[in-house]
Amino acid sequence: MTDVILRTENLEKRFGQLEVLKGITTAIRRGEVVSIIGPSGGGKSTFLRCLNLLETPDGGKVFYKEQDVTAAKLNIAQYRQSIGMVFQHFNVFPNMTVLENVTLAPVLEKKVSREQARTEAMALLERVGLGGKADEYPRKLSGGQKQRLAIVRALAMKPRILVLDEPAAGLDPEGRDDILSEVKEYHKKTGTTVLLVSHSMEDIAKYANRVLVMSNKKIAMYDTVEKV
Repeated sequence: MTDVILRTENLEKRFGQLEVLKGITTAIRRGEVVSIIGPSGGGKSTFLRCLNLLETPDGGKVFYKEQDVTAAKLNIAQYRQSIGMVFQHFNVFPNMTVLENVTLAPVLEKKVSREQARTEAMALLERVGLGGKADEYPRKLSGGQKQRLAIVRALAMKPRILVLDEPAAGLDPEGRDDILSEVKEYHKKTGTTVLLVSHSMEDIAKYANRVLVMSNKKIAMYDTVEKV
């Protein structure tokens, strides 16, 4: 299993009496782009949040490079540096400029110098068309620009795995294509593993290697795009 970067064994999650994940067992290979699809309420977002321990599983285990990340002794903050997450609701800091949003985590968490963090952040912002917005605050950005900022902020940490929960939801087709094209380009350049939740079959066909289908809180199918 040397090519497996992330896997789960019998992952379970409940909210009170509501069972959301029912024994999820799967493996994500290094360098793949995996699209996760399924009906609303099928457990997709909860599954992603359990991978990063934003939700604590009620049963089962999560392994990153064969290390049990659900173990009590794990340094969760250090583990999370390996997984960049972007949600559909932007999650940017409104009281910080665009540039400050991007440089904050590399400086504080990875101890990158401010000069290096700024240089790398500006390069990423230029690539997504936000170079001219570096000193502005998020309130002056459009929805699409905020989402680009959220993705750049995740990429600035140079994650081993990039998790995108409907990152282009609510955007116009051009904005959606811009965001996903940037993710694809970053993947090609770095070999980063990507997990992408999307309801767009066009996006899946264009960007994914494999598709994981979730239904009734379980995995119904996990195979190549063509077979799914």
